[in-house]
Amino acid sequence: MTLEVHTNEKIVTVVQELTYHHQSNDTLVYLVLNDWNMAYSSKDTPMAKRFSDEFERGFHLAKDNERGQTKNLTIIDSAQTFLSWERSDKYPDVVQVRLRDKLLPNQKVKITLTYTVKVPQDAFTHFGYGDNGKMALKDCFLLPARYENGDFVRYNNLNLDDAANALSDYDINIKIPQGLSLTSDLDERNKVAKSEQTQYTLTGKNRLNFSLFIDETKAFSVFKNKLVEVHSDLKDNRLTDIQRAIVIDKVVHYVDEHLGHYPFQKITVSQADYDRNPFYGLNQLPNFISPFPDEFMYEIKFLKTYLNNYLHTTLQLDNRKDSWIFDGIQVFVMMRYIDEFHPEAKMMGNVAKLKILRGYNLVSLDFNGQYSYFYMLMARKNLDQPLGAPKNTLIRFNEKIASKYRAGLALKYLDSYLENNIVSNSIREFITLNQTQQTSRSDFEAILQSKAPKSIDWFFDKIIYSRSIFDYKFDEVSKTKDSVRFSIKNKTQTNVPIPVYGIKDKTVVFKKWIDVFEKDSVFTVPRNGAEKVVINYKNEAPEFNLRNNWQSLRGFRLNNRPIKFNFLKDLEDPNYNQIIYIPTLEFNLYDGLLPGIRFHNKTILDKPFNFDVNPTLSTKTKSLSGKANFYVNQFNRDSNLYNIRYQLNGHYLHYAPDAYYAKINPMVFLRFRPDDFRDNRKETIIFKYIMIDREKSAFTVDENTENYQVFNAKYLNTKTEITRHFNFLGDFQLSKTFGKLAGEIQYRKLFDDNRQINLRLFAGSFLYHKNTSNYFDFGLDRPTDYLFESDYLGRSETSGLFSQQSIISEGFFKSMLEVRYANRWMVTTNINYTLWNWIDAYSDFGMLKNKGVPEKFVYDSGIRLNLVTDYFELFFPVYSNNGWEVGEKNYGERIRFIVTFNPDTLIGLFTRKWF
Repeated sequence: MTLEVHTNEKIVTVVQELTYHHQSNDTLVYLVLNDWNMAYSSKDTPMAKRFSDEFERGFHLAKDNERGQTKNLTIIDSAQTFLSWERSDKYPDVVQVRLRDKLLPNQKVKITLTYTVKVPQDAFTHFGYGDNGKMALKDCFLLPARYENGDFVRYNNLNLDDAANALSDYDINIKIPQGLSLTSDLDERNKVAKSEQTQYTLTGKNRLNFSLFIDETKAFSVFKNKLVEVHSDLKDNRLTDIQRAIVIDKVVHYVDEHLGHYPFQKITVSQADYDRNPFYGLNQLPNFISPFPDEFMYEIKFLKTYLNNYLHTTLQLDNRKDSWIFDGIQVFVMMRYIDEFHPEAKMMGNVAKLKILRGYNLVSLDFNGQYSYFYMLMARKNLDQPLGAPKNTLIRFNEKIASKYRAGLALKYLDSYLENNIVSNSIREFITLNQTQQTSRSDFEAILQSKAPKSIDWFFDKIIYSRSIFDYKFDEVSKTKDSVRFSIKNKTQTNVPIPVYGIKDKTVVFKKWIDVFEKDSVFTVPRNGAEKVVINYKNEAPEFNLRNNWQSLRGFRLNNRPIKFNFLKDLEDPNYNQIIYIPTLEFNLYDGLLPGIRFHNKTILDKPFNFDVNPTLSTKTKSLSGKANFYVNQFNRDSNLYNIRYQLNGHYLHYAPDAYYAKINPMVFLRFRPDDFRDNRKETIIFKYIMIDREKSAFTVDENTENYQVFNAKYLNTKTEITRHFNFLGDFQLSKTFGKLAGEIQYRKLFDDNRQINLRLFAGSFLYHKNTSNYFDFGLDRPTDYLFESDYLGRSETSGLFSQQSIISEGFFKSMLEVRYANRWMVTTNINYTLWNWIDAYSDFGMLKNKGVPEKFVYDSGIRLNLVTDYFELFFPVYSNNGWEVGEKNYGERIRFIVTFNPDTLIGLFTRKWF
């Protein structure tokens, strides 16, 4: 390849000569080249759609000149014949080249390509162009695709670092502007500096890929020992060069000892590589609040990135299909490294030294313990996926965190079960094999099975290639002075080995692996003075539930786990029944400030049963109030109906200055999802029975609405991403005095010009209506919320600021018209369209019908400030049935707003991209 870099234009011109040596027994009529730079070319590529699915706005909102593409491609063969090439709609970032002659086994063909690489901005993926001529280039040139099983592997670039490139030898001449420096993991053979450019000659043998970093001089530091030459620009201004050199030397020798010698002379460990795959945990906090020593943070960052680059340049695996092997080896080695060099390290770092916090499991948990919790976070939500699933099918949290960590835990589990470093030795042998041939998962599995002294089929069947979970508890336990007899209940019927420990004064006095689970099996082991027996004491096996693993041998105890009160939310501690208490402060217009104490059992991991009780004191009325919520989750592992929740909640608050309401609400939620976990479509069926008891109030005129019960059934079907949103809601309500049927459709689309349209259609009709009050009617601009489900700050207000709060429900008009309710039927449409940035124009129109009067056509229009969609918006009416509203003396009272203070709702804005 001959490359010339033009930093001002953000392009690289390429003249590339490719000699393809065909080494299979097939006959080829075409070649396939990965052209992953084309993934940046438009908003419709597979990578762009993935960004949209994961709520990453940056790529869609970027300017055209900030994106990348491959331009002006021509291809000729050795006879100077132009070769035809094509891209398919399915694989726009793959080029298929039609050969002039058939390519037989063991033949070679030479082709020459010329093209221009328009480099994308590095804000999207951390690779691309940055400021001041900086460029990080990887997977942006046309490289031959991997060939296996009779065909080329075709993968779109999905920003997963899993290009299926063929093993190649490289000779590269590259020219960069004077004043900049080039760093690469290829070997530098020559460097010639001229007045305007510097020319480098690079070579590499048997490489899967390569990286080029163009930056200011001395951005990369060089560390060299007897094993490898490391070029790194990992940021850590607090360490000296000597401290960094000591850390790098330590890591390089450790990896060499445990994985084998790195097969190349140079390796790059860049900040861009780390930023793409950081160590997710507390050491990502800014330096000024980080609880970890600077040297430890640098060590973890370097270790993770070095291992990642080592494995991706060494293993000739298909990283999309077999990503669990990359991830498993990386995390397995990292865990062993921590055990050897930092055995006392805690998940919260130096915070663990604070006496006031030592009672928290979050603080006392060992550093390596966090891997299990991050995996379990997804398993308890029923969102975990098989480790052997292709990387592109994983939801983001699994791809980045949970599946990576579980893969490492799985190898550690197997290593603990087999003992004698069998897993470690198998990994070394597998890496050595990769230096001589292209491999797959079957090669790794064969090595593990050949070295294992007993069958490990369960490991692949139950741990790697399924979503099976396992949970064990003691069935019967008896003891004598010298022995312990026990049987174990397999709660999930997933048969995998599990260790049982005897504990005395926090010291292990015996350990036995149980791997036979026949009916009525009873095991007897020497007691050795044990005071309790524990299943999976050191959490070697990635077990679903550790809270039922203990059994005391000291005599009868009603509860093996005592109650523990914690201030603020904690990690789940399997040794205790945890009750969390936390001060709360809420507000509504009628109760004023509501200070209180919230008691709940919610830890960071979901539980089957949850309670949440929050008594409060109303500062305005000087009376007690509060909320309570109890629910049970039933997760179905192998069904589209993946979650059933049985819930009971209640409120006791004021709805007017002189009157309270009490609400009791039993509910059942049925949640459905597609087979594809990455599909953002969610379906929910909800059944509720709402019982309301309201005091009479002098501030409201509603008659006979004090006590009522409503049966409510809802169906929700939602699919949301950055570029489009669809939501359907069906609502059926039944009460003694009325029956209702309503539906709502919302559609939102972000166009290529970054303007957005938002459409909403609501239609509702009464089946019967026996009320004299409009309290249960359809609301045109401000529904009464008689089910007490909306976050009104002042639900009974008819004037003043709090009456101007708008809720996205029913008519959702912004202007207050003469007729505000409908007791027969209502049909409305709400439309918003972007004028500029977050300024929209809106228009609402519809028809409504009341008993005894003709249908009425209603409309309004105005300007919307779309600050945070559905969470914080302002509406300024302009024209409606009222006429021109701008300029009226009371115009400030006509402005409407949407505001959400619910922390769970706001947190969802940030977590939706992960789940």
